[in-house]
Amino acid sequence: MHVLGTARTDVRVMREATALQQAGMDVSIIDIERDSRRPCQEDVNGIHLKHITMPGWFIPAWFKPWFLIKLAWLVIQGTLKLINTPTDIYHAHDDTALTACYLAASIRGKPLVFDSHELPLTEPGVTRWRLLCFFSRWLLARMMSRCTGIITVSRPIMYELHRRYGGPMATVIRNILSFQTPVPTNMLRDYLHLNPDTRIALYQGNLDSRGLDKLIPAARFIHPGNVIIMMGQGAIQSDIERLILREDVSDRVKIIPPVPYTELLTWTASADIGLVVYSPSTTSTITPNIQMCLPNKLFEYLMAGLPVLASSLDAVADIIRTYDVGLIISSLEPEEIGRAINEMLADHQALARMRANALTATRYDLNWESESRQLIDFYDAIIATCKKKYVTP
Repeated sequence: MHVLGTARTDVRVMREATALQQAGMDVSIIDIERDSRRPCQEDVNGIHLKHITMPGWFIPAWFKPWFLIKLAWLVIQGTLKLINTPTDIYHAHDDTALTACYLAASIRGKPLVFDSHELPLTEPGVTRWRLLCFFSRWLLARMMSRCTGIITVSRPIMYELHRRYGGPMATVIRNILSFQTPVPTNMLRDYLHLNPDTRIALYQGNLDSRGLDKLIPAARFIHPGNVIIMMGQGAIQSDIERLILREDVSDRVKIIPPVPYTELLTWTASADIGLVVYSPSTTSTITPNIQMCLPNKLFEYLMAGLPVLASSLDAVADIIRTYDVGLIISSLEPEEIGRAINEMLADHQALARMRANALTATRYDLNWESESRQLIDFYDAIIATCKKKYVTP
């Protein structure tokens, strides 16, 4: 595997690597390590990591002319490490790692897997460089046509990948956590010293620019005794805090720091509903990756038994309707969001039904145990194809 990030902290990368390792495969990952104090190679839970150590000025999130020089250097480093690592299959995590894997797989005549964690080349930081974006899309289509198999995270992205770039139809491997039996707690109320009768609408995750600012004015319309809690941190946290003060809703919107992932569901289970109220647009453009996303927090809410209130996002809405585990709102007007939160929290019978449905769905279907079986089947099919192609009777 190859990823232009730190593998040991990337939950999806390590989940997939561990599943393959437990199925009897040897897995090595070439990744980027910012911590120069770590060894060049190390084993983490049976996975062999080989690091490309990068200085702190490397910023992989933007297409800039200077970044292209850094990217070219990374491609060369990644390709050399991949070629010099004995392997039967190359697995690229996201389009940023695909070029090096494509070169290594072509040079060594090995199968190539492309694991697209989102729809590539659609973010504003990329699309504003039109000529470069056009060339990148042409190159991506060429590399995807060489892939033996493709993986992605949601059905809408699966179809859009194929429509835009061709190549094999992707297999959907959703980024779902392993099954855990939720334990009811009161941790959020205790932490914030809230009344035991307070009803909690929880957003957990990065405080980024995905329309979270719309939740703040919505708080003006929620009933006394209801509260919105944001558990996380991120780039726009200070903006959100200022907006809370400006809207005068500090009694109804609370921000608390993130908790260790191993403790997350215990905190999540103390809320009443989970929020995935994303806006698919920025001030000037529609962002397809938000419209088609299937965020981790959705499955975390459901694993903790929380019904979900979500905006009309394709893959999220499909999960909620299929399993009857929440409500979809078509409008992101603050008054409509506030009214939906009130109505959902007030309907105790519907909440109990959706909570039971969420617990059933995560026990029998929406868990990594189920998803990992699909990953193993995907790899078994590739291995079988390779044996037919490369082994002479």
